[in-house]
Amino acid sequence: MDLRYTPAEQEFRHHLRSWLAGVLPSLPPKPRPDDWAGRRSYDTRWQRLLFEAGYAGVDWPVEGGGRGSSPVEQLIFKEELERAHAPYVGVNFVGLLHAGPTIIAEGTPEQRRRYLPPILRGDEVWCQGFSEPDAGSDLASLRTRARRDGDEYVVTGSKIWTSHAEVADHCELLVRTGDEGSRHRGITWLILPMDLPGVDIRPLTTIGGSTEFAELFLDEVRVPVANRVGEENDGWRVTMVTLSFERGTAFVGDLLEAVELLATTVSIAQRTGAWGDPGVRRQVGHLRAELDALWALTKRNVSQAARTGVPGIGGTVFKLAYTETRQRLGELSLSLLGRAGLAADDLELLDGSGPLPCETVVDDWFRGISLTIAAGTSQIQRNIVGERILGLPKEPVAPAAGNR
Repeated sequence: MDLRYTPAEQEFRHHLRSWLAGVLPSLPPKPRPDDWAGRRSYDTRWQRLLFEAGYAGVDWPVEGGGRGSSPVEQLIFKEELERAHAPYVGVNFVGLLHAGPTIIAEGTPEQRRRYLPPILRGDEVWCQGFSEPDAGSDLASLRTRARRDGDEYVVTGSKIWTSHAEVADHCELLVRTGDEGSRHRGITWLILPMDLPGVDIRPLTTIGGSTEFAELFLDEVRVPVANRVGEENDGWRVTMVTLSFERGTAFVGDLLEAVELLATTVSIAQRTGAWGDPGVRRQVGHLRAELDALWALTKRNVSQAARTGVPGIGGTVFKLAYTETRQRLGELSLSLLGRAGLAADDLELLDGSGPLPCETVVDDWFRGISLTIAAGTSQIQRNIVGERILGLPKEPVAPAAGNR
């Protein structure tokens, strides 16, 4: 690993830090979690500010309208935004982190001109239509059908865990255009306008009470063939391009957030008297060491990407290790609250030292559980590490029920 900041990179950090210091105090209060119209307005306004300042798409190539920053500059950008507690991409994340980069890599010139500028400006929001009720971790078993009818695909089926569908303008949609047994070879990647007839959105409420996911029902929805990204039946390869953008520096902000959450955990332990327990201090020490190791792995990944142009295998290893560390951090924080962890709101201690951050800890505990599921479960990540990185034999396929 050789990650040394050049004078130009240090100058980039200085200008970004100065800009954040000037613009963040001008932002309005964040809307309520259930105010989706307000959240869209807040998040897209922030994206417009980034665009006008020249910071939109730091990880997009120049030919796609982005800044074309080096991996090191991307790391600096995310580090400074987290340090300043700047807004996250929010409802824009699918467009900025998935759909936009995929269209840059695989889209036609017309698709790039049509879809990329509105994503960067914050004018249009995307959602993701990949998972189905019977096709989650095994994405290749999806059943949503797209039948070619002239210049259109007629799409029927359903999707689940569709992030921010209620406020999205477009959906990156995976459909089956091959026969039922085609698996990976019969999938196509489509751009679905969310206002087409036959699109039905039904919000889902998570165990944490949030509604950022929805079920998506498609009944004879007619999608132009011009909205296909890549060739027909080549959608699995395009999907692997999409999912590759979840690696690299994608979790930098989350990692820095976890460091702050660990500091909050130490404060809770000290205020509740649990810090006197050697076992608690040992757990904190292990978590801090794991976060330090993940930060070193991040710098290694960035250093490798700066040399080779690709994140390499470290992104998959990072995703697995980080999400499981984050889950253990949430469990420790919640255990330190004791019965106060049953509260949905912060609770005042009798010693007058201020409230315990119960709401933050409980929310993070829920999120820690979801992180080991989203973007590929820990079990799937272990298979990837074992088969694609370590070269171990593939997991044997269980025989069908009738053949046992």
